[in-house]
Amino acid sequence: MSSNAIGVDIGGTKVAAGLVDAQGRVLSRAEFPMYVSGSAQQAMDCVHSAIRAVMNGLPDDVSTIGVASPGPLALPEGVVVYSPNLPCWHNFRLGDAIRAEYKITTIIDNDANAAGLAEALWGAGAGYDSIFCATIGTGIGTAIVLNKKLYYGHTAIGPEGGHMTIDINAPCHCECGKRGCLEGMASGPSMARRARERIEATKNHNAALWGTDLAEINPRTIAAAWRAGDPIATDILRETADLYAVWLGNVIDLIEPAAIVIGGGLSGLFSEWFDYISKKLPSCSIVPGAGQIPLLRAKFGADAGIVGAAALCHRRSPGTSAVRDTQ
Repeated sequence: MSSNAIGVDIGGTKVAAGLVDAQGRVLSRAEFPMYVSGSAQQAMDCVHSAIRAVMNGLPDDVSTIGVASPGPLALPEGVVVYSPNLPCWHNFRLGDAIRAEYKITTIIDNDANAAGLAEALWGAGAGYDSIFCATIGTGIGTAIVLNKKLYYGHTAIGPEGGHMTIDINAPCHCECGKRGCLEGMASGPSMARRARERIEATKNHNAALWGTDLAEINPRTIAAAWRAGDPIATDILRETADLYAVWLGNVIDLIEPAAIVIGGGLSGLFSEWFDYISKKLPSCSIVPGAGQIPLLRAKFGADAGIVGAAALCHRRSPGTSAVRDTQ
């Protein structure tokens, strides 16, 4: 098998593909809009466009495609059960569709697992025997990597750490339906919602920072207002960092990872709060030294999906065990 692999990153607005070498370097890439409001085949055509753009002119010895897709997925078959970001695919056999077209080995996994594996093999977590990886943005995805192996749980649906309950008495603001889950309280849209509620309740805010249309508030708005010294933005970010500290304290109590890697669109903003979170961890965990577990910003950024999808190709053929080999 070639040391290079094709990684495909499927999202709700775009699909990207790239040729990735055995060190996790992206050698070439292509990106196309993802059409998700039509038929299943129309969305699949977008995926084919990205793959073909990368495959064009490649040598025949590239024999593996890895695909990172929003979940939940049925593994190892690679069936997209349902995803809010991909409404066109219900019980869609994504793995079969790609294998049938290109006649080469295809490995499918959810995007958070793929990103976590890339960080464990080649990224911020490469020097550690176990990592917990969180992807924070519109949603909160998680991966557990133990000795360079992804942990999936009994039926391979987990780990959905972003839906761990933090406050059982909180209103339900997440599509998962659980009360007080982390994604419903601390994801990007949740931060924006809390900022709007705070501003509407106080009727006292800096319109020059927040704008006149509160519906337009997003994490970038909050970050800019915080850097300008706005007290509402500061409170929102501090409260969110406190939620992450409680959450990560629970994670540490459960699996005690050697390092915690944070990626996703909000990783840059919250990397500025890592010291604050680390100082809170001893009060949120019973593990001695919880505050010394490194909080690391993910390495791959916008390429996390492509590199993560290619990383799937560096594990053995997927089986049905709870911990799957990556080498």
